[in-house]
Amino acid sequence: MCFRVRQAAWLAMMMVALASAPSCATAATAASSHASTHAKDASKKNTSAKAKATTNKAANKTPSVPNNQRLADLCKRLAPRLPGVSVNDCKNTALVASSAQSREGVPMLVKEQAAAKGKPELRILMLGGIHGDEPTASAIVFQWMKLLQTPAAQGFHWKIAPVVNPDGMLAAKQKRTNAKGVDLNRNFPTPNWKTEAPRYWVKETGSDPRRFPGTTPLSEPESRWVNDQIERFKPNVVISIHAPFGVLDFDGPVEPPQKFGRLMFNPVGVYPGSLGNYVGLHKNLPVITIELPNSQTMPPDAEVQRIWLDMLTWIRGHVPPTSSKKAPAASKASSKASSKASTKKSAASAAASHK
Repeated sequence: MCFRVRQAAWLAMMMVALASAPSCATAATAASSHASTHAKDASKKNTSAKAKATTNKAANKTPSVPNNQRLADLCKRLAPRLPGVSVNDCKNTALVASSAQSREGVPMLVKEQAAAKGKPELRILMLGGIHGDEPTASAIVFQWMKLLQTPAAQGFHWKIAPVVNPDGMLAAKQKRTNAKGVDLNRNFPTPNWKTEAPRYWVKETGSDPRRFPGTTPLSEPESRWVNDQIERFKPNVVISIHAPFGVLDFDGPVEPPQKFGRLMFNPVGVYPGSLGNYVGLHKNLPVITIELPNSQTMPPDAEVQRIWLDMLTWIRGHVPPTSSKKAPAASKASSKASSKASTKKSAASAAASHK
C-alpha cells in the first residue's frame, strides 16, 4: 500500500514537471526575442545617430555663394580703391569670381567674351593691377570693359582680369607686392630664373623688398593663375597695364606699336621673371605693356578712349589671328633688333624704370 502511494506521488511529480517544461521553453524564446528586439532597436538608434550627424555636418558646411553675391561683395571692397570706378560700375561688368584665389583667399575676377560670329579667332588677354599700388592700372580696365559691346571690340575674343593682385590692392596701405611680399611681375619662369632673378634683385635693386622675386618661379597663386590662363586661353596678344612711367613698352615677335593716345613707345627694360620677358621673348607672343602716366589719377576720358581705339587698331593691323599665327620673318627680325635695343637702353636706366 505504501509502495503504491509513493508511486502515485512520483507520477504526480513527473506530471507537474512535464507540465512546466513548455513554460521554460517559452521563457527562453521570449528572452531570445527580447534580445533580438533590443539589438534591432540599438541598430536603429545607431543608424539614426549617423544620419543625424551627417545632416548636422551638411548643415554646418558653408553653402556655395552665388557669383552675383560674391561679385557684389568684392565690388564693395574694390570700388573705393579704384579712381573713377563705382560699385555699380564694378557689378555691371559681369565679371566672374573664379574658384582661383589670391594668397589671402580673394577670388580672381575674370571676364571672357567671344568674338562676334564670322570674325577671325584673335584672342586678347588683358591684365590689370599686377602691382597693387597702381590702382589706375585696374581702373582703366573697368572703363574699357564698358566698351566691349562696341563694334570695334566685338571682332576679338577677350579674356580680362582687371585686378591680378587683389591682396596688394586691398591692403590697408596699397602695395606693389602680394600678401607674401612677392613682386608678381618678377615671379614668372624665365630661363635661368633661379640664378638671374635673385642676382638681379640683390645687385640691381639693392634687395628692394618691393621687388622681391620670390624663392621659386610661380611660387604665388596669382602668378600661377596668370600662367594657367596663358596656357589654357592661348592668347594671340597679351596686354598688361601698369603705371606711372607714361610710356608704351613691348616684347614679342611683331613690330611694336609707336603710339597709343599720348603714350609713346619707349622700352623700359627686360627683367628676370617679368611677364614681358617670359611671354614676349620666351613664349614668342606679343606683349604690350601700357604704362599710364599716374598711378593714382586717371587720364582724361578722351585719352582713355584714344588709348583704347589706338590699341585695337594696332592689334588688328599687326597681330595675326590663330589661323595664321606665325609672324612674318621680316617682322620677327625687326622685333629681335628692337628687343636688343630695348635691352641696351634698359641697362642705362634700370635703376629708374623697373616696370
